[in-house]
Amino acid sequence: MNAERTQILIVDDDRQLAAMLAELLETAGYEAVTAHDGDEGLERFREKQPDLVVLDVMMPRRDGIATLVTLREQSQVPVIMLTAMGEQSDRILGLEIGADDYLAKPFAPRELLLRIAAILRRHVPEEESTSSDVIEIGPLTVRPSRHEASLGGEELTLTGAEMRILAELALRHGDVVSRERLTRHALGRALTPLDRALDTHMSHLRRKLGAVARDDQRCEIRSVRGAGYRLIID
Repeated sequence: MNAERTQILIVDDDRQLAAMLAELLETAGYEAVTAHDGDEGLERFREKQPDLVVLDVMMPRRDGIATLVTLREQSQVPVIMLTAMGEQSDRILGLEIGADDYLAKPFAPRELLLRIAAILRRHVPEEESTSSDVIEIGPLTVRPSRHEASLGGEELTLTGAEMRILAELALRHGDVVSRERLTRHALGRALTPLDRALDTHMSHLRRKLGAVARDDQRCEIRSVRGAGYRLIID
């Protein structure tokens, strides 16, 4: 994706921080748009249709969690949540609702740029997608570039991270895929000792698979202690 054409929406009630982040992104070659609460953020999103959203959790009027819920009803645009240091519950809830990643404040500006670049590398706009990368294993069909997946003919509604995890497991069906590989592939970064983002995405993905699985078919993601995860399909 060409950074010069990539537009990023920053939604944060801290105007000084939002202005600083906008300047950082503009310097890096992105186009930045700012908003200072959830309602304004949703308005800007509908107007601009950005390629990625940086969304603060704690905001007046409509907070980041409520904003993300509404946003996910309209779009699968990549979202990075900004959370207060130590607010693990906000991070877990954001990931469960559909955020692609999170950063705890305060954070290094370079870290945000790296997270943005990693997510954008893995996000393929609908108009650029092709039908050539189809993964079919029994009742499971995954089309990563189209952001489509189904199990037994039932459509799966997945976030970007969940889609990348499922595709990685499906490509290596039956084999153990390490947590390190899945974190790097799905989130675009190395796994750290206290990082629980993958666990949250995995839990949500398992629930979605279980919700549409039939009694006569098995599609489960099995944990292999100390090694990683394995996709099992019968």
